Order: sequence, then structure tokens, then C-alpha cells
Amino acid sequence: MQVVYHLGAHCTDEDKLFRCLLKNKGALAKIGTMVSGPGRYRRVLREAINALKGVPATPELQEDVLAAVMDEDHADRLVFSNEQFICAARAVLAENRIYPQMGEKVQWISALFPDAGNEFFIGIANPATFIPDLFGRCKEESDFGGFLTGVTPTDLRWSDTLTAIRSAVPDARLVVWCNEDTPLIWPEILREMGGMPAEMPIEGENDFLATIMSDEGVTRMESYLATHPVKTPQQRQRVVTAFLDKYARPDAVEVVMDLPGWNEATVETLTQLYLEDLERIRMVEGVTFIAP
Repeated sequence: MQVVYHLGAHCTDEDKLFRCLLKNKGALAKIGTMVSGPGRYRRVLREAINALKGVPATPELQEDVLAAVMDEDHADRLVFSNEQFICAARAVLAENRIYPQMGEKVQWISALFPDAGNEFFIGIANPATFIPDLFGRCKEESDFGGFLTGVTPTDLRWSDTLTAIRSAVPDARLVVWCNEDTPLIWPEILREMGGMPAEMPIEGENDFLATIMSDEGVTRMESYLATHPVKTPQQRQRVVTAFLDKYARPDAVEVVMDLPGWNEATVETLTQLYLEDLERIRMVEGVTFIAP
């Protein structure tokens, strides 16, 4: 059995990937992949993981958890998604790192089904936008300066976070992508997560694009794809890029920075550091990196 844990990150997905997988629940079940609503599994998993604290679950506990989270008698692949698997938004940048708890928490998560093939999926994001987005999620924080107390943004590296995962659970599969690329690689992420073959149709394949593109653009793109079928992901990406260039909604793709001390120079510096960090990530052994 394979068990997939989609870890977020915070402010990158808003459950869009998992909602799309749920649309395909019946088709996924036919290929042995089980997905169920978040209300069915999030509390159950959280309580079991926190109770075990890294101690491997007994076969009896595993059976109890499976009975609680799925209706099927058997599944070859289970998919769970929760941006709170590691911590709440307010703790993401503790200790001047991105998810400093990551190593310990993925060990705890892996202990829930210790004999399964565990897989961790995470979308990462440019700290230049990720940090302001996190601040927006932390409603208990009203002062941006206070939110950044103890945090030096130029010190933050996603490669450190991913290396912590690889060190903590070296046998687990780790799949990573840049959130900025999600509009182009959405079907590829879904297929990797759901274990879906390339020829399997995906209901809601354009759902994500519909959140950042005008209705006219989505309609025209779907009409074009219907009359000009693509044969490879790269062909589809070129089509999506062309339609986004023309029909992307400005309010959905333009980032407005209105925070004290967060200016164009800050964004440029953090973006350059992020691009350099991506090169390090590509060299982290055992990382499957999905990119256009």
C-alpha cells in the first residue's frame, strides 16, 4: 500500500488539488486510489499521529484508522491532504527557518503506516510572496514587524526544509513543485498524487485555471483543446501559457505589496535567492521535482 501526504505548503493550494481529486473519486477507486473528504480523516489522523509521536502504529491501530477514514475494504493508494500536517501558519517560520518542525513531524506521520510506501508532496513558494501571504493568514498578528520578529527573510531556504524531510524519512518518496508553476503543471501534479496513468481523463482538469483566467479565456481554451488535442504535457503547457498571456485576470496574478519595509528591492533580493535555492533543490538526492 502507498500512502500520500500532501503537506501544503500553507498559502499555496487552498485545497484545490484535493477537491479536484475528490471530483474523480469514483474513477480513482477503479485504479485502486482512495480519496475521502477532509472531514473524514483530518481529525482521525491528527489524533493518531500526535498520540504515537513517532512510535510505529500497531496493526490493530492501523486497521482502526483505515476503517475510520475509508469505506472501501482495500486500497492500493491512499491520498491525504492537510496544510496543517506540520504546524499552524503562525509557527511556519519559527527558529528563522521554513517549517523547522518538518523533520520530526514527517517521522511521526510515517509511523502511522510504517510498512507502507509513504510519499510526501509539497508545493513551495517564493519567500517574497510566501511570507506576506503567511502574515495574512495569521489573524492574531496585526503588525507585520511583530510577525517577523526573530525572522531574517534572506536566511530562509526551502532546500533546508526538503533536506530535513530526506534525512528524517530517507525511504519515503518526496515530490516537489513551485507554486508559481502550478497553472502549467496542474494535471501532472494530480496524476502523480493520484497515481493516474497518462491517458486517464481528469474531471476538473481546468478548475485551477478558472480561478486565475477570465471565463471567456477558459471557454476559448477548452474549445481550442477540443479541436486541437495535445499529445504531451509540454504541448498543453504551451497552450495554457498562450491563453494566460491573453486572458489572465490581473487581480489573480498580480501581487500587490503594501507592507512596511517590504518593497521592490526586498522582492528582487528574495526572488534571486529563491531561484538560486531551486538549483540546490534540484540536486537534493531523492527529490522528484515537477516543473514545466
